[in-house]
Amino acid sequence: MQVRAVLMRGGTSKCWVFDERVLDRLGLDRDRTLLRLYGSPDPRQLDGVGGATSTTSKAVILAPSTRSGVHVDYTFAQIGIADERVDWSNNCGNCSAVVGLYAVQQGWVRPEGDTTRVSVYNTNTAKTIVQDVPTPGGAATNEGDSRITGVAFPAPGVGLGFVDPAGAVTGSLLPTGRPVDELRSGRGPVRASLVDAGNPAALLWGPDIGLMGGEEPVDVDADPTLLADLAQARAHASELMGISAHRSVADEVSRAVPKLVWLAPAPEPAAAGAAGIAARMLSMGRTHPALAITACVAIAAAAAIPGTVVPEEARTVPLLLDTPSGTIPVRAEAAPDGRIDTVFVERTARRIATAELEVPTLARS
Repeated sequence: MQVRAVLMRGGTSKCWVFDERVLDRLGLDRDRTLLRLYGSPDPRQLDGVGGATSTTSKAVILAPSTRSGVHVDYTFAQIGIADERVDWSNNCGNCSAVVGLYAVQQGWVRPEGDTTRVSVYNTNTAKTIVQDVPTPGGAATNEGDSRITGVAFPAPGVGLGFVDPAGAVTGSLLPTGRPVDELRSGRGPVRASLVDAGNPAALLWGPDIGLMGGEEPVDVDADPTLLADLAQARAHASELMGISAHRSVADEVSRAVPKLVWLAPAPEPAAAGAAGIAARMLSMGRTHPALAITACVAIAAAAAIPGTVVPEEARTVPLLLDTPSGTIPVRAEAAPDGRIDTVFVERTARRIATAELEVPTLARS
């Protein structure tokens, strides 16, 4: 038995894209099928198509939408690597960037001029993402000259607008009702803004626990004590945000949310065009090589809220975030009533391969 899938890069992530109707026709348990296709559980994912990292063990499941004003329904899955689990609890902002491009390339959306707007409904968060996809001369393309930090080559540029991103999972922009809470970590108490925009995120003020924002992912990942200390803070945030009933079961409920981000003053904020704030984050227990786009959305939302841990002097337009792979600009627009209307960020995306994936017997038993 085979299933067709398309390998795509979106932002700084890679994902296999599946047509939901094709998956449904298999008549198989979706979680078991995805785990076996990706080669999980296995830290190397040797016997599957997973990339053995949190940014390359992702699935995107798409279908033409029947919702009014929406072109595509989009479901994201984070495929466990060493653990036999598929997490459906949140969205991936980087993988979101492939949806509009795929839809145009598949003929689901007709190109309109040099740029085509695609409306996407994310089923994980029940939120809409508008995407501006390049269609030069009114035609689909897989070529482009746009560049983003963390990606070595140019590709089609995709503008993402996360519409009304507040309360994506918890139903509230500030689940605790406070702009700042105090979390317990293995390094002591740390101030944090617990924000749900794009995805739930615990935004820690790093200097409270000796994290100054210049940490390299390889160094953080090589320090099991630091990872455990940060995991303790994430678990406390999960409880306070109502994601888990108690911090002791936070990982059982979801390893993906809340996102754990620490912020600090950028290394050289005075330089022209330099980032105003440094951001680092954990993804599935390891340091993200760049920064999740939904974490960028949460930080931009926090910057629009008085009293959060985002420093006033860093609240530029656009907000400039220093990440391990470079600077990411992100911009939030407010509605007349003061709520966050849309958060904009630029990504690139590209189709890499189309394949027929073999579905092993084990997934069908």
